[in-house]
Amino acid sequence: MHCVYYPPEIGGLESHVHFLCRALVERDHRVDVVTSRSIPDTPTHEVMDGVRVWRTWLPGKSTLGWVAHAAGSIPRALTEARGVDVLHAQTFQSVPPLHAARVVTGAPLVTTWHTSHFLRLAERPGWNTLLGRLVASADWNLAASREIAAVAEALAPGHSVEPLTNGVETSIFRRREPVLPPPADGVRRVVVPRRLFEKNGVEYFVRALPHILERLEVEAVLIGDGPERTRLEALAAELGVSERIRFLGAQPHEAMPALLSSAELAVFPSLMEATSVAALECMACEVPVAASRVGGLPEIVDDTVGGLFEPANPRDLARTVSVLLDRQDLPAVGARARRRVEERWSNARLAERHVEIYEDLIRSRRAA
Repeated sequence: MHCVYYPPEIGGLESHVHFLCRALVERDHRVDVVTSRSIPDTPTHEVMDGVRVWRTWLPGKSTLGWVAHAAGSIPRALTEARGVDVLHAQTFQSVPPLHAARVVTGAPLVTTWHTSHFLRLAERPGWNTLLGRLVASADWNLAASREIAAVAEALAPGHSVEPLTNGVETSIFRRREPVLPPPADGVRRVVVPRRLFEKNGVEYFVRALPHILERLEVEAVLIGDGPERTRLEALAAELGVSERIRFLGAQPHEAMPALLSSAELAVFPSLMEATSVAALECMACEVPVAASRVGGLPEIVDDTVGGLFEPANPRDLARTVSVLLDRQDLPAVGARARRRVEERWSNARLAERHVEIYEDLIRSRRAA
């Protein structure tokens, strides 16, 4: 595996790759991950949950930094690719170093296309041509949502891309004893587990809160940090809702199940989204989800497990949240969300599909 970021980095992609790798190791496969040393005090090599992790130089979290990391990780990728059966690029920056490894080893290359960042780059002249070539270079392409799969296929006509929703480790993400003290009598609690970047649309949740408070007594817990935090705190003060919002900042991944279980409803006001691992984690913890009608979110959220609202529309967001919190069967909605994740989007299901793909490619290589 090659992925530009890996735990202890926090994020949906990082979580997806880590738990997929761990599940493969549990099925007696050997997995090496080449990633970046994006957090300075992390070791250059360690074994995490049986996964051998190799970290290489990353000068910065930017396009130039990613290019430098991709080039600089080629020697390590070539070393760890000796004798492997499959190469898997988890980010577009991962394709060039693993393409070099494929040239040397002949092992098949799988690529997974994730995140709204891929969608943004696909619209840019120059980038769309480059991404199309990367899609065409893989022996098998996966995408985290149907939207991403369609865009990737349009970039590389004649090449198919299989949509495969990211999975959740349901043994970890399940209903837990709430870690936050209960809210005051009559106050409902919602959680917004979003990093504070513009694309995640948290501004529109803050703008919706006064409208929600016209109908219900609500407090909000925002989990995540980012460059928008100062502006969002100022906006909350301007709208007079500062006392109704708690900014918890970034939290360790292992703390999330108990934090999510402390709320009745999770809100995802995204402006762009692939398939949100965080939304699936909420559902696995029996927390219904209210989400923007964008990207891959409508593929996992409907009115049986939560509700959808128009992106960048505070009043529609407020209406959806209020309607859900008024439902007498909200706990049953959460239980249904858990069952749906177990049936469709468990990490076990995800790992088994990956093994099927890998084995098909290995057989094809041997038959060639």
